[in-house]
Amino acid sequence: MLAPLVSLAEHGAFPDPLLRMGIRRLVAARKRELVQGIGRVGADALAHRALAIHTDTANEQHYEVPAELFEAALGPRLKYSSCYYPDAGTTLAEAEEAMLALTCEHADLADGQDVLELGCGWGSLTLWMAARYPRSRITAMSNSHSQREYILSRARSQGLTNVEILTCDFNDFDAEGQFDRVVSVEMFEHLQNWDTAFERVARWLKPEGRAFLHVFCHRTHAYLFEGQNNWMASHFFTGGLMPAFDLPHAFGQHLAVEADWWIPGSHYERTSNDWLAEFDASTPALRSVLSDTYGEDASRWLHRWRLFFLAVAEMFGYDEGAEWGVGHYRLKRGG
Repeated sequence: MLAPLVSLAEHGAFPDPLLRMGIRRLVAARKRELVQGIGRVGADALAHRALAIHTDTANEQHYEVPAELFEAALGPRLKYSSCYYPDAGTTLAEAEEAMLALTCEHADLADGQDVLELGCGWGSLTLWMAARYPRSRITAMSNSHSQREYILSRARSQGLTNVEILTCDFNDFDAEGQFDRVVSVEMFEHLQNWDTAFERVARWLKPEGRAFLHVFCHRTHAYLFEGQNNWMASHFFTGGLMPAFDLPHAFGQHLAVEADWWIPGSHYERTSNDWLAEFDASTPALRSVLSDTYGEDASRWLHRWRLFFLAVAEMFGYDEGAEWGVGHYRLKRGG
């Protein structure tokens, strides 16, 4: 029933107010299903799943897409994750910096530390840490060769010499040595077996080290993005997980939560609305990039990216950001 409407939306047939209304109805339906127990997944079930699945597909969907597309939509630091808006007048650029500063505060970073970053994206946190903690050694892991080259280029242009970028599928990754801090921003949502992931992170921490996670999440229930009829799973988040806010508390034998913070989804709502506005403003210049990337499907993918930004905004903005949001966690070795 939805497929014909989705196809029309992917071809630009509906105005944004109508698209937003439709997305809100789907989000409300998802909430009703979760309340009824439909689609929920718990820590015990996740412990029997593979660490990460469809990593190549996820990489193609987001992380081997040309940097020019993200430069057109994101803020100047290319932070491809929720930003933080202290007040109504905060710009996207200011919100990027506000969340980066909050991340470093919650991770308890200090100059001179050995820091491992898991899933570094386009380097927003990597470069921020390297610049503000010049005596720290920043090792960052990405599953994207293009991201590695992009980050190293920006590090060189900024005169940063304390950055190393590793390219590896997290399934196969094993860090050398131990670190004072292991930090990760919106990567653990690409993992399904957090028990295994937490065990690995604990092994990479020095005895007094700390891990930090930033994940988007649902306030009370975890669920998987899966199924042929799941548009987000099919095009943007194959193999993904929506964690519950309390999910990190389930693996205390590996990492114990020392402190956590709930950030209302309204911040992600504003982030994605700002991304959409930037994307729309850059569309004329983006057409050649989209054509080179998607070929004959370029127009359809233009509308898919717009739908993606709209969907993120409406889901995290649901119930004024009380239902879906962002979790920050500082963790120490358990056991």
